Amino acid sequence: MANALNYHHLLYFWTVVREGGVSRAAEKLHLSQPAISAQIKTLEAALGERLFQRQGRTLVLTDVGRLVDSYATEIFSAGTELLETLRQRPSGRALRLAVGVANAVPKLVVYRLLRPAVEGTDPVHITCTEDDPEQLLARLATHTLDVVISDTPATPHVRVKVFNHLLGESGTTFFAGTRLARRLRARFPRSLGGAPMLLPTVNTSVRRALEQWFEAEDVRPVVAGEFEDPALLNTFGERGDAVFAAPTAIEAEILRGRRVGVVGRTSVVRERYYAISAERRLTHPAVAAITSAARTEIFKTRI
Repeated sequence: MANALNYHHLLYFWTVVREGGVSRAAEKLHLSQPAISAQIKTLEAALGERLFQRQGRTLVLTDVGRLVDSYATEIFSAGTELLETLRQRPSGRALRLAVGVANAVPKLVVYRLLRPAVEGTDPVHITCTEDDPEQLLARLATHTLDVVISDTPATPHVRVKVFNHLLGESGTTFFAGTRLARRLRARFPRSLGGAPMLLPTVNTSVRRALEQWFEAEDVRPVVAGEFEDPALLNTFGERGDAVFAAPTAIEAEILRGRRVGVVGRTSVVRERYYAISAERRLTHPAVAAITSAARTEIFKTRI
């Protein structure tokens, strides 16, 4: 038997038992069925015991499986109690905030959203994780994250029980190097036709919104580069030889200290941002501070 227990494997086993099968557990954890099955086999190998046996098409627990399930229930219940206890920490101890950030959300937006949490009167220790939204929602369901910041809401087909809290929305500003921006500004948006432009990759919602707007305005910019990471796109955009777009909500931050200027703005291409939580009512003090500041300060006057 292994000397150290892999708690990820134990969680997959426990979820299969709770959900009544590998298929539903895979949907809840946003993993493939073969991945879940492989992890459970690894756990069985580490323990040196079979945890399930087949009865027809159904998986049932062995005697050892029932024993492991009872311990797993105690372990994960204790973990939930621990998180609740830490949230009610004694005065003076830093409040812990685990944030998942969808990889399509611009980093300057994330910074502006999280800043109120660390500028309050109580100390806050933030841990940020960036990943695909589905992976983050799986971690939210197991209470390893307190909140997920995303540019898209969790859809109804997601089996994880989560709640979407709209933080706000922003129009779009187009930037370029000061010389190029000055040349393109007068005839915006017609001036974007034939202009070199850096765009998000085609798998992002903002790229689809931009292309619909280009079509409606009958402009066809020349795609000079495509980037999945908004921060990398902005970094390349700061070189000044191509147009790039970013939320108007962070326009001032992009202009500050950079050799870029505004080409133009549109309120048609809008980006929305959400705080996704495992609770309907936001009780974590730092998350409440984030949502309050977002709605009353960051997005209230933006187009």
